[in-house]
Order: sequence, then structure tokens, then C-alpha cells
Amino acid sequence: MSVPGDMGPESPPSTPATGSGASEEGQGTRCTQVLQLMVASAMGNEKLDMQHLNDRLATYLESVKNLEQANGKLELQIREVLEKKGPARADYSHYDATLEDLRKKILEMTVDNAQIAIQVEGARLAAEDFQVKLESETVMCQTVKGDVANLRRMLDDTNVLRLHLENEIGFLTEELINLKKNHAVDVLELRTQISTAGVQVEVDAAKGHDLGKIMEEMRAKYEKMALKNQEELKEWHESKITEVQVQVTENTVALKEAHTTFSESRRSMQSLQIELQSQISLNASLEGTLRDIEMRNNMELQKYNAVLLRLEAELTQIRSDIQHQTQDYQILFNIKMQLEAEIAEYRRLLDEDLKVEVAVEKKPSKAFQTKTLVVTQTLEDCKLLSEEVTEDVNSEGVIEAVQG
Repeated sequence: MSVPGDMGPESPPSTPATGSGASEEGQGTRCTQVLQLMVASAMGNEKLDMQHLNDRLATYLESVKNLEQANGKLELQIREVLEKKGPARADYSHYDATLEDLRKKILEMTVDNAQIAIQVEGARLAAEDFQVKLESETVMCQTVKGDVANLRRMLDDTNVLRLHLENEIGFLTEELINLKKNHAVDVLELRTQISTAGVQVEVDAAKGHDLGKIMEEMRAKYEKMALKNQEELKEWHESKITEVQVQVTENTVALKEAHTTFSESRRSMQSLQIELQSQISLNASLEGTLRDIEMRNNMELQKYNAVLLRLEAELTQIRSDIQHQTQDYQILFNIKMQLEAEIAEYRRLLDEDLKVEVAVEKKPSKAFQTKTLVVTQTLEDCKLLSEEVTEDVNSEGVIEAVQG
């Protein structure tokens, strides 16, 4: 930008001129003064405008600088927040070993749960099998008890029959004894009668049959009948006793077998009950272990859920902060773009008036001299860095116009 300086010293006085020359000299002086006043006024206004623009530009540049510093601080804070709390840049590598151990433990617990579930299912099936066996053994035990009761009733009946047979044997023996006694009495009476009748026969009648022989025959016959009856009774009694003894023996053997079977069934039932109780206890312990493991797993899961919810809340807060900071950054960026647009406009206006040259002409009596002051200003980012003033003197007869 060219700014006119002060006029230099006038040229040395010349010889007097004619009236027309003096008039021309006066007119040139007046034109020069008017031009100087106009240039001075214009340059004064331009200086004020430029000073005002420079002040506004400096204010805007200072605001831009402050905004850039604030923006840099915000970006640094955003990076720090993202590095500290951001999920993308958070360093969870120190949790890898713990997470790997927890994954292994969860896998082991899952396998243990599956094995325990299989064991519980096996124990339940075994308990059901033992329950079925217990029911079958109970039915068998009831059957054996019924058989034993029947055998006991049969034994009681056999004992009663044996007592009846013994009583009958006693009665028959007494009857046999009575028959023998009666037979002896009858024989004695017959002998007495025969002896009495024999005397009478010998006296009154002729000799008849031999009564002694008849009596002997009768006695032999009755003795044979008695012996036969006795033998038959003895054989019948012995056969009955043998049958009863066989039945008693069979019943005793069956009773012993029933007792043995009952004892074995009772022992088997007791062992099955013991094993059932042990399986029930094992099942209860396994179910308790399963509940404890599920409770621990639920507690661990709740902890992880709480950590996850906390991290999600922090992530949501970070995203909200980032969104707010992004909005602030966008606002600041828009302000910066607006300021840059204004700065570009100011630069364009300044570039149009980079150089202003003012030529002031003064005509002497016979000749005139033109003195030109060139002011060169160096601007950078709309700030005045340096100013240079140069002077050029021309001895010509033409007044140079002001060039912009």
C-alpha cells in the first residue's frame, strides 16, 4: 500500500516571470494543496479504517487462538477420557489371565454339573430299580410269610391229628385190655359153666361134644381175631404215625426252607434298604452340591452382570460426554470456519489495496518537480510486520495522477 509522505523542500527560486507565468504557478500551487488535502484526508480515513480493521482482526485472531487452544484442550481431554474409560482403547489385558481362569473354572464347573447330573440320574434310576426290587422282595416276603403261616397251620393240624391218633391208640389199647379182661372173665365163666354143665351132663345126659376142645378152638379163634385186630390196629397206627411223621418231616423241612428263605429275604431286604438309604443320601448330597454350585454360579453371574451394567453405564456416560464434546467441537469448528471466512474476506479487501501511490506535482516558474513517496507495508496473517518509505523525484512538466 502506498501512502504519500510530506513534501520535500521547494526548488531554488528562479528568475522573475511574466504575469501569465505567475498565474500558472499560483494555479499549480492551489491544485497541489487541494490534492494534498484530499490525499491526506483519504489516507487518514484509510488509516483509521485499517487500524480499526487491524484491531478487529487481532481480536478475532486472538479469539481464534483461544478457541484453538480450548479445542486442543478438549481434544486432549477427550483422548484422556477415551484412554482411561473408553471401551475401544481401554486396556483389559491384565484381566485376560483372570478371565481365562474363570472360563476354565466355568467349563470345569459345567463339566462337573453334567457329571453330577448324570450321577444323580444314575442314582435315581438305581433307586428306582432298588425300589422295584424292594417291592418284589416285599411281595416275596409276604408270600413266604403266608406259606410259613400255612405250614404252621398244617403243623398244628398235624399235631392235633397226632394227638387224636395217640388218644385213639390209647382208647384202643384200653379197649384191647378191657377185651382181654372181658375175654378172661368170659372164659372163666364159660369154664365154670362148662364144668357145672359137664357134671350135669355126666349125670343127666349122654356124652356129647368135647366142650374143652370147643372152648380151646373158640379161645384160639378169639385170640387170633384179637391178634389180628391188634396187628391191624398196630399197622394202621404205625402207618398213620409214619404218614404223620413224613408229613411232619416234610413240613419241618418246608418250614426250615421257609425260615431260610425268609431270613435270606430279610437280609436281602435289609441290605437293599441300607443301599437304598445310601443312594438316597448320595442323591441328597449330590443335589446339595449341585444347588451350591448353581448358587455360586448364579452369584458369579450376578457379579459379572453388575460389572457389565457398570461398564455399560460408564460407556453410555462416555458416549454422552463424547457427543456433547462433539457438539461443542462442531460449534467451535463452525465459529472457526466463520472466522476464517471473515479473515479471507479481510485479506481479499486488503489485497485490493496493497499498494496506493500518491503523486504530488508542483510547477515552478519555468519548470516543476514531482516528488513521490512510496510506503511499502508487509502484512502477514493480517498483521503489520514492517513498513518501508521510498522517495522518487521527477523533473517533468506533467502532473502524475494518483494511481490506486
